[in-house]
Formats: sequence, C-alpha cells, structure tokens
Amino acid sequence: MLKKYMITVEGKTYEVEVEDVSGSSAARTATQVAAPAPAVESVAAPAKAAPAPEAPKAVVAAAPSAVSGEALRAPMPGTILNVSASVGQAVKRGDVLLILEAMKMENEIVAPSDATIEGIYVQKGASVNAGDILVSFS
Repeated sequence: MLKKYMITVEGKTYEVEVEDVSGSSAARTATQVAAPAPAVESVAAPAKAAPAPEAPKAVVAAAPSAVSGEALRAPMPGTILNVSASVGQAVKRGDVLLILEAMKMENEIVAPSDATIEGIYVQKGASVNAGDILVSFS
C-alpha cells in the first residue's frame, strides 16, 4: 500500500510515496520500487528562526591529573550545582562536599574519610567528565 507524504527540506517541498512492506517476506526487485516523485517548489519558503543563544559556560582552571594527597574524582559526567566545602576545611567521612547534577538527578558527593581539604578544582556551574578530579585531601 502506497502512502503519499509532503516533506519540506531547507525550504523546498517534495512529494514522496512510501510503500509499507511490513509483514511481506517476498523479495523485491528494483522494478517493483516506485520511482521518486518530481520535486515541487514551495510557494513561500518558511522563515528561518534565529538560533537560540548558547548559555555561557563556566571557565574553570584545569584540575591536575595527579595530586599529592587523596583525590576525589567525579563518578559520572555532569554539572556542579553547589560547592559546600572550602580549602583548608576539616571534613568528616560522609560530609557533603559538592552537589553534582547528572541525568536530571542531584547527587551528593561526600568525603570518603576524615581529612582536610587541600584543593577544590571545580566551581558552581562547571561541567565535569567522569574521572575528573573534584577535590583533593591531605
């Protein structure tokens, strides 16, 4: 069964015919395929909308690939929503250090052990990849 569709690509309208072949196991030859319909010029090309401006991205100094103390790495890619710790702060195991948004979920990044924060390598709004160093401890 052939169905006709009108498709517009870059302001040009084309009439196409599509055959539903689901459920048919018979082999098809090139002569059985319908020839494409001639292109039909559109009367009035639709106005193209201006592209939406991109949101500014946070600029963060690159985190070192290695640190002298223990490093806390991003468990998944995402965006830093909040940084609730500071350099020099003593933290206990389980204290929330950062909030990482990934797949529309807010994930608490917590201190893995009692320690003092040596460095914080992200800021609010920064995008991170899995494995990036977020915080280092001494």
